[in-house]
Amino acid sequence: MISFLVVSGLIAAVILYVIATYNEFVTLREKIKEAWSGIEVQMKLRYNLIPNLVETVKGYAKHEAGTFEAVTRARNDAMSNHGSPAEQAQSENMLSGVLKSLFALAEDYPELKANENFQNLQHQLAEVEDKIQSARRYYNGVVRDNNIKIDQFPSNLVANVFSFIKAEFFELAEDEEAARKPVNVKFD
Repeated sequence: MISFLVVSGLIAAVILYVIATYNEFVTLREKIKEAWSGIEVQMKLRYNLIPNLVETVKGYAKHEAGTFEAVTRARNDAMSNHGSPAEQAQSENMLSGVLKSLFALAEDYPELKANENFQNLQHQLAEVEDKIQSARRYYNGVVRDNNIKIDQFPSNLVANVFSFIKAEFFELAEDEEAARKPVNVKFD
């Protein structure tokens, strides 16, 4: 009788552990989705600012059509990319690079740098860039927690049984040193 109670208690403990661990994985999966959604919201804000920025710069630098086309193409590519976080990061790196060239172009036009609309857009873009970095840090933190839990014993057993998989970090490309530098959007 005592051995039956001990065995029943152990089975109940294992079942409770599996249920709790399963629920933790579900929570982490949903947090990853929520965190990715936060990144997407900030990127959409960024995408919406870019056409206004390009139009403002066009008014002062009409002969820089190649730069404007590159910015527009990179924006459209980033907007249409709905792939993995690594693929999205690559698109975002390209967009950041062409935005740097757009802001570098503004250095050649002092009247553009003094334009109130340009300064306002520049300030808004800087705020959005900060929010994207913050959303990226949150997302990567949740991904880290998920991936650690999937690797740890004994939660890895539950992860394998219920097919929970590691999530992908949203990082800048290792081989693109220029992409690691933040977009400089401040001209004072």
